[in-house]
Amino acid sequence: MYNVRNVTRDIVWIGASERRLALFENIFPIPRGVSYNSYVLLDEKTVLFDTVDASVAGQFFENLEYVLGERVLDYLVVNHMEPDHCAMIGDIVRRYPEVQIVGNAKTFGMMQQFFGTSFAERAVTVKEGETLNTGNHTLHFMMAPMVHWPETMVSYDETDKVLFSADGFGTFGALNGNIFADELEFDREWLADARRYYTNIVGKYGASVQALLKKAAGLEIAVICPLHGPVWREDLDYILEKYQKWSTYEAEEQAVAILYASMYGNTASAADALAGALAERGVRNIAVYDVSNMHVSELISEIFRVSHLVFATPTYNGGIYPVMENLFADMKALNVQKKTVALMENGTWAAATVKQMREKLAEMKDMTVLDAQVTVKSAMLSDQSAELLALADAVAESLK
Repeated sequence: MYNVRNVTRDIVWIGASERRLALFENIFPIPRGVSYNSYVLLDEKTVLFDTVDASVAGQFFENLEYVLGERVLDYLVVNHMEPDHCAMIGDIVRRYPEVQIVGNAKTFGMMQQFFGTSFAERAVTVKEGETLNTGNHTLHFMMAPMVHWPETMVSYDETDKVLFSADGFGTFGALNGNIFADELEFDREWLADARRYYTNIVGKYGASVQALLKKAAGLEIAVICPLHGPVWREDLDYILEKYQKWSTYEAEEQAVAILYASMYGNTASAADALAGALAERGVRNIAVYDVSNMHVSELISEIFRVSHLVFATPTYNGGIYPVMENLFADMKALNVQKKTVALMENGTWAAATVKQMREKLAEMKDMTVLDAQVTVKSAMLSDQSAELLALADAVAESLK
C-alpha cells in the first residue's frame, strides 16, 4: 500500500522508514529506526529528489508509481551519493529508461565507482549556481562539499521556496505518519536523536556546515526537506539555531557532564562524590555517564551539548582505560572543541592518566583544562575530601 504526503501542492514526500535495522552505517544504534526520505516534484516535467536505501525499495517504488500515475519520470536529482540514498539509481534507470540524472562532476565520478557506469548518456552535470526549469518551478543547485561527503549538493526550488538539504538537518528515528516537525514533540522526543545524528555523522565538518548555512541565509526558505527525519515547514529558526551552535562547537547548555570509566566501582564512586559536591554548590542538571555502558555516539552527543566535562578513569596497562581512550579518539576525530575540562585519575600503584589525558586534550582546539585535579589510589578515602572539594570549587567557579 502506498504511503505518501504532500509537502506543497506540487511536491510529495515518498519516503519510507526502516525499523528493523539495529545499526546505522553498521555502527550507530538506532532503537527508534530511521527514515529514508525521497521527494517528487510534479510539474510540466517530473523530478525525483534522491532515492532510498535498498531495505525500503519496495515501499519506495510503490509510492513513486502511485504519485507518477501514468506519467514518466523526467529527472532524477542526486544530491548525495551515499548508498542509503543512491541504492535505487540503477532500478530507476531500468524502470524509467528516458530519465535524465542531475548531479555534479563528483556525483558522476562516484556513480562510476558504485555502479560501474556514470550513466553518461543521460547525465546532466550541474555546477554551483546553475538552474533547471521544469515548467512552473526553477531549481537552483548549490554545492555543499563535506556536508558530509565531497560530492554533496543541495537543491532549492525558488517557486515553493523549498530546500532539499541532503543529509543536512537530518535525524535518526523512523517517521510514523507525522512527517513534519511541527506535528511532533520535537524538542522532547527528537532533539536528542537530531543532535546525535549531527554530532556523529556531520560533526567533524563544522566549517563546511557553516559555509552551507551562509549560502542558505541568502535564500528565502519556507520548507527544509532532509534525507532523514522530519520535514521543517514551521519554526525553521529553531533547527537553524541548533545547527549554528553545533557547527561552531558552541555548547547548547552551561552544564556539566561527568564521564567515568571504572573497573571495580572505585572510580565510579569518586565520580559520584564529585557530582554530589557540585550539586551542593548549586550546579543543576549534572549528567553522569559510565563510558563502558553507553554507546560512544551518545557520549559524543552529550559532549557537544554541554560546556563543561569531567573525565575520570583508571590507569590500565600504564595507559588510559581502553573505552575512555576510544572516546578521546572519537572526540579528536569529530573535532570537539571549546570545552572546559576537569580530570580525575585512579591507579593502585602508578596513576598516569591525567598527564596522558592532558596530552590528548592539547591536540584539540580551544580546550581549557582546569589546574585542579584528583588522583585516587585504589579507592577515594575521607582524607582526600579536600582534594575533591577543591576540584568541585574549580568546576563550579568556571561555570559562572
